[in-house]
Amino acid sequence: MAFISLRDNLDLSTPSGRLMFQIIGAMAEFERALIQERVRAGLRNARAKGKRLGRPRVVVDASRIASLREQGRSWSQITAEMRIGKGTAQRAFAGLPKIGG
Repeated sequence: MAFISLRDNLDLSTPSGRLMFQIIGAMAEFERALIQERVRAGLRNARAKGKRLGRPRVVVDASRIASLREQGRSWSQITAEMRIGKGTAQRAFAGLPKIGG
């Protein structure tokens, strides 16, 4: 059983249909490679101009998180008050030096 596209006039049961399918596939691969090349060139150009790429860093006051935890606040309360994510707060807290241990 062969694929036949009536809209595109493409019949994969014939040699000419298979050739057309391969040509279409090769053109799609070529177009994808061109897009990748343009994206990489754009990123190189942005870096050369000193642009910062990626997600912006969040400045976190780890000592404030530690004091809130000492007051018995939950992670949900801390993250709501400081307007940061739970993972960000926990990473900042875990990065603090341990006292008395």
